Amino acid sequence: MADKFEIKSHDGPGRLGKLGEMETPNIFSKTNISTENDSQNLIAKSEDAAYNIEREIAEWSVRKTLELAKQEKENNPNCDIAVIQGSKYIDLRVQCAKDLEKLGYNGLIIANGDDLLFHPRDLVNLIVELRKNIKASSYLIFTFAECQFIPLLSYMGVDGFLEGIGDYYSYLNVMMTATKNYDLGVYKIFEMDQTQIAQCNKHTIDFVLKETREHMKNKTLRNLVEERGVTSPQIASALKILDKDHQEYLQKYTQLY
Repeated sequence: MADKFEIKSHDGPGRLGKLGEMETPNIFSKTNISTENDSQNLIAKSEDAAYNIEREIAEWSVRKTLELAKQEKENNPNCDIAVIQGSKYIDLRVQCAKDLEKLGYNGLIIANGDDLLFHPRDLVNLIVELRKNIKASSYLIFTFAECQFIPLLSYMGVDGFLEGIGDYYSYLNVMMTATKNYDLGVYKIFEMDQTQIAQCNKHTIDFVLKETREHMKNKTLRNLVEERGVTSPQIASALKILDKDHQEYLQKYTQLY
């Protein structure tokens, strides 16, 4: 993939964009991030590290990730996506992202997404600092985002989400909805096999992404995020932190009436 990311409009810090023929925010899958040579890696390898670890280990993870990303770029110039490591240390994450940009990557995956969703302050501060420090033409991709978090993450400046979460939950007999997940062994809403649950989850994710983009086009994404916050303490906490600590970031692209 060598497409240039274009920002079509803002709704607050949220970015309605386009990457090739794909509107963003959207799902990044093997189908829409493929290279000309299918045998090449779509995403540069990285040295994964847990979220809550000692700084020395996180620093080693960043160094190894940058080495692997440099090797991948030399062998596969069309690879445009790499992983931001750094665990819970925001300064390491920001430096990793900036160094990956210098290597020629403009698609940046935020590692440890599932952990970040349980740490609203870290989540907010990380995304805000990344957006302040990386190029506007670089797009952020989040991992393992449940449907209820997609509007919030998009509002803060995330441009895409890795595929796979719908299939993962289908094997756990869990049906995803726009606001929460249901264990079908406990909540007998439907009787579905794993394949049917996976398809249902895919439709739900697609709907939430389309819903998010339409709210962006109508400048009402903040309203949608606040609605989601009623049913999610993490989303409510993240909004409070955004409003209290990052007003300048919010107001930079907020439309005045």
